[in-house]
Amino acid sequence: MATESLIVKNVTKTFILSRKQMKINQTTEKKLTAVDDVSFSTYRGEIFGLLGPNGAGKTTTLRCIATLIKPDKGEIIVDGIDIKNDVEVKRRIAFLTNELKLEDQFTPNYLYDYFSRLHDIDEKTCAARKKELFAKFGIDKFAEVKIGALSSGMKQKISIAISLVHNPDIIIFDEPTNGLDVLTAKAVTDYLVELKNAGKTIIISTHIMNLVEKICDRVGIIIKGRLVLCDKVSSILSSYPGADIEEIFFDLYSEVYSEEYI
Repeated sequence: MATESLIVKNVTKTFILSRKQMKINQTTEKKLTAVDDVSFSTYRGEIFGLLGPNGAGKTTTLRCIATLIKPDKGEIIVDGIDIKNDVEVKRRIAFLTNELKLEDQFTPNYLYDYFSRLHDIDEKTCAARKKELFAKFGIDKFAEVKIGALSSGMKQKISIAISLVHNPDIIIFDEPTNGLDVLTAKAVTDYLVELKNAGKTIIISTHIMNLVEKICDRVGIIIKGRLVLCDKVSSILSSYPGADIEEIFFDLYSEVYSEEYI
């Protein structure tokens, strides 16, 4: 029987909106429910995808899991540890957001070593793992080039390498291929599959339908903060004969929004 690596149970997260945010969201409501009673689990050796449009609640859910923000209600258990023990949880996960900004004046070598020291990784282990990751992503040729002189694709690969310095068992990526060229995106997705095959738990958020079909074992479809479907990708496809994930998503999306007008 597969071992649960993450349990998200009845999680809700709300935000108070400023007047400017109310105007942007075209609402008179002062409170936004970003995540609404969401529950799901993930297992070792799988890639779990959170699929939804921008603003659906994907990033908020991942930030709650990563202990960056606190849910209003619900429970999150990471590798058997409640997220209230945030220090221990952070030791066990990697969280890569597309908002991660590397300092332009530093080199990949310097940044990798710096984050290794933050995780109390000894020099020998640091050097061996850096050699492996830098070779995997072609960073080794640019190890002493300042970040500011590198392409966006190379910066993304360096960010991934840095987020994995402590070899965590649970890896959370928010939109891992967003804005990447096709070659870099393939390198990233291939590595996610490698990590899965090594027994890691991979959790990704995305709005890219074919990425879910290609690499995810299970998927949760989240719309307006609610998890409207969560199952194995193969089971979902078999339940909708002849349809692909994109068609299934838009059917569910239409159902959710039509409910508002019933």
